[in-house]
Amino acid sequence: MVKAWQVHELGQPRNAMRLEEVPDPKPEAGQVVVRVKASPVNFPDVLLCRGEYQVKPPLPFAPGVELCGEVVELGPDVEGLAVGDRVVGGAVMPRGAFAEHAVLDASRALPAPETLSDAEASALYIGYQTGWFGLHRRAGLRAGETLLVHAAAGGVGSAAIQLGKAAGATVVGVVGGPEKAQVARDLGADVVVDRHQEDFVQVVKELTGGRGADVIYDPVGGETYQRSTKCIAFEGRILIIGFAGGTIQTPGLNHALIKNYSIVGLHWGLYVQRDPETARQAHAELAKLAESGAVRPLISRRVALEELAEAVQEVGDGKTVGRVAYDVSA
Repeated sequence: MVKAWQVHELGQPRNAMRLEEVPDPKPEAGQVVVRVKASPVNFPDVLLCRGEYQVKPPLPFAPGVELCGEVVELGPDVEGLAVGDRVVGGAVMPRGAFAEHAVLDASRALPAPETLSDAEASALYIGYQTGWFGLHRRAGLRAGETLLVHAAAGGVGSAAIQLGKAAGATVVGVVGGPEKAQVARDLGADVVVDRHQEDFVQVVKELTGGRGADVIYDPVGGETYQRSTKCIAFEGRILIIGFAGGTIQTPGLNHALIKNYSIVGLHWGLYVQRDPETARQAHAELAKLAESGAVRPLISRRVALEELAEAVQEVGDGKTVGRVAYDVSA
């Protein structure tokens, strides 16, 4: 038996999650079981508990969508991995990563960069691959362009700042509050806007001489998206990453037409499903950036397994910066 958080009834994380003992997971063909060493809390974990995520695993399930772990058992037909390998990847639901043991598809288990701690390595997967595919594959970010990042002190936002700087862009980070503003500065943002104190539209226009941002990275949606259209450059690209603000925007396509900008969607998981080799190449690029020190996931706090329900609730309430991660050494 192993310990795992279980969701039996959907609701707010602190109410829905229960720490229980469950049978050891067994790998099916093409899968491996890993001993979880670290797992960051992602906003999708909040949505999974609420039943609001696009993936709806059968009840009960363990949240925890990504991890760094040590391979402890191989299923049939697994090649290229061995017991003891340190890997990162996405947990196979319903045996998520908020547990002592979890399951990974062997084809999607990637080598953990040696220069990163377990907690840092665990956060290099979803947020950084989202940033890499969004900025490079979908938006075609070029050196010298201006990148505006919303929720810049959060998990995906902090990754976008670092990846934008590594690509040679001028990065503007939008945050809420002075603590988060300092985090964005420490991450390397060239300009930081506290949305409680300043209007990011005006700041971007002043910075660019009225031209606007070439790429806008928006994991928030709603009003944030609507205001972003007021400072997007000619032939700019607005990346739709998510809707953490709770409102799915309805874009005015006539506005996109008259200003010649693109509204670009990104569902990163489709790349993993349809083009796993490109996802592996993206991980290799990210690993090189991590080895060089150009990117390093921001782990603001490490928590023990027993503290995870409250940690997930804090992420859902927007009270965290960077990544809060379950770490077995915490």
